[in-house]
Order: sequence, then structure tokens, then C-alpha cells
Amino acid sequence: MSDPSGNSDTQTHLPDAPPARHGALRTGLGVVVCVLLVAVAGFASFSERSRKMARPDKISVDGIVVLTGGAERISAGVRLLEQKAAKRLLISGVYPATTARQLSRMTQAEASLFTCCVDLDKRASDTRDNAAEAAGWAARHKFQKLAVVTSDYHMLRATVEFSRAMPDVELVAYPVASGDNDGSAGSIATFRLWISEYVKYLLALVRLQIGS
Repeated sequence: MSDPSGNSDTQTHLPDAPPARHGALRTGLGVVVCVLLVAVAGFASFSERSRKMARPDKISVDGIVVLTGGAERISAGVRLLEQKAAKRLLISGVYPATTARQLSRMTQAEASLFTCCVDLDKRASDTRDNAAEAAGWAARHKFQKLAVVTSDYHMLRATVEFSRAMPDVELVAYPVASGDNDGSAGSIATFRLWISEYVKYLLALVRLQIGS
């Protein structure tokens, strides 16, 4: 039967178009997945590069800079100085109450070595500070080539910060194994450490690019 207007009782219903928000959701999800894939690939590359970074067989530089954060870093720097790989050693980021005598005993090095050739920086509190203090130290001594000693996971970021602080100084990376190859590498704490360092490394690269 037709209604008074002449229209048929039977109406054709077209399928509803999917809401626009569904399309936006799919697009957003795709972007998130892509970002995650890039992040995972970037972290894998960062981790591999850091772990495969090898120490030079022989080093001859003007100065050595050790970034504190582990006794093995300081010991490695002192050993290089004992081998006459450089004229002086700067240990950057030393706890204010720590003395040269304590470090000498810890590294089993001659006290005279610390007296003549080791400088302690007790002002730096992070990697950017380390780089700034090292740049000033290198400038005072007119050093043009430095060995940078720090843990493997920290070396890429340290190199970025040091290059930014002293672009005219040649840097030689001397990585110290982080000691997580004994079965603890899969621990949550270690994973967090590497992830944190990766994020800081990316931020350092951004600062380098924008010159801040």
C-alpha cells in the first residue's frame, strides 16, 4: 500500500558506511606499529654496535678521559696511563669525597702516578658535563687527541657528546665491557639500562643536529 504522499511502503536501505573514526583508528594503529618496528630495529642496531665495539690494539694519544660509573672503567684508564699511552689522565665525575689516594689503592697503581699525571674532575654529574669538563681540560693542556674510556653501552652517546663539545679534537673510543655477558644480559635491570641508554643516545643525536 502506498502512503498519501505516493511513496511505497517498501524502502531500500543502503548499507551504512563505516564510521570515519574506524578509518582513523586503523591509520593510527598502523603508524604506531611502524614506529614500534623502527624503534625495535634501531635499538637492535644500537645494541649490536655497542657490544661489537672493539678496543684498539695499541693507543697513542695526548690524554685519556675516564667517565666514572664503574671501577673497571677507572682501572682501564689507569692501565693505559701506566703503559704510557698518554701524557695525562682525567677521571671525570668523581664523587666529591673520593681522594686520589683512594683511587690509587683501588686500582693498585703507584701513588706517584696519580700525583704527577692524574686529574680528578668532581663537578660533572652527567655525560654532557663530562664532555664539557674534558673539553676544558684538553684545551688547557693543548691536547688534540683523546682516548675516551667508558662502558660499551655508554660509548656511542659519550662519543656524540664529546664530539659536540670539542669538534676539533680527535677521539679514540676505548670501551669497557659492561659485564652482562655472564647470563644476566636478559635481566630486567640490564634491559632497562640499555633501553634508557638508547633513548639518551637518540636525544644526544637530536641535540647535535639542532646545535643545542
